[in-house]
Amino acid sequence: MAGFADVIGHEQTIAHMKRAIELNKVSHAYIINGERGSGKKLLAGIFAQTLQCEAHGTEPCMQCRSCRQALSLNQPDIIRVTHEKQGTISVEDIRGQLNGDIQIRPYSSPCKIYIVDEAEKLTPQAQNALLKTIEEPPSYAVILLLTTNTGMLLPTILSRCVVLDLKPVPDERIRHYLMEQLEIPDYQAEVCTAFAQGNVGKARRLALSDSFTEMLDHALHLVKNIGEMELNDLIEDLRKISTYKMEIDDYLDILMVWYRDVLLFKATRDADGLIFRQELIAIRERAQKSSYEGLELILKSLDKAKQRLNANVNFDMVMELLLLTMKEN
Repeated sequence: MAGFADVIGHEQTIAHMKRAIELNKVSHAYIINGERGSGKKLLAGIFAQTLQCEAHGTEPCMQCRSCRQALSLNQPDIIRVTHEKQGTISVEDIRGQLNGDIQIRPYSSPCKIYIVDEAEKLTPQAQNALLKTIEEPPSYAVILLLTTNTGMLLPTILSRCVVLDLKPVPDERIRHYLMEQLEIPDYQAEVCTAFAQGNVGKARRLALSDSFTEMLDHALHLVKNIGEMELNDLIEDLRKISTYKMEIDDYLDILMVWYRDVLLFKATRDADGLIFRQELIAIRERAQKSSYEGLELILKSLDKAKQRLNANVNFDMVMELLLLTMKEN
């Protein structure tokens, strides 16, 4: 685990946490809100480690017994609430791991800290059980709820917690991190940064993923050749795309960025703002063949395909319709 100084971005959230520690005004309940990969778990872990650190600073010292225990995830007073069922955190999970445990004083630290990841999965009953604890917590308790969607939490929970929203990290910071620390080539770093949309975790995952590179190659081959493809070729490509079913959002993002590049080049004739600058010849060709209306229709169809897949509409049917729209425009 790193310290606050090693986190890329999120300066406002870090400043709030440090100020609370410094002034001894740490709240009994926080909601850390941000999309998957945005750094919620990292920040919650550093905050918890700092609160328990025997040096009592605004950064974990990494040397004391408590810090060493936290680094190996063995600090007895930092409790990570887990859940058995994939889709929900049940009232039994909250009662068993949090409500039933919180009355026992800390084992060896000033605080007893509970980290509840994926808090958007708390059932209404679990939230109501948690609410009773948040309303009357012991003085030593700190509850950290990590969520991708505050809209799934009861207003009564939201009103009793300090809400920390994680903002997107600037592209330049992400690109620099990928190139300097992960030694990713500049073109690949540029592409991964564009897809990450301010999410450092997502950028890192894509940059280090062999399947993303393969998926990128396939998507680029598809967009460059779809106009000339026969029906049999489209069926073959659909079969290949179905192997990316678990990462389909990333695949559709690649297509979206490509068509945005084509639209941008058609409008400006300027290659500087393109993500896929290395594909300029193919982008120029597509820009000449496609109309503005056609490109905008494809981008709308990509957006609609994402929504349909998230609503569990049949995968092959959604993708067939999308490929036909791409071919015709």
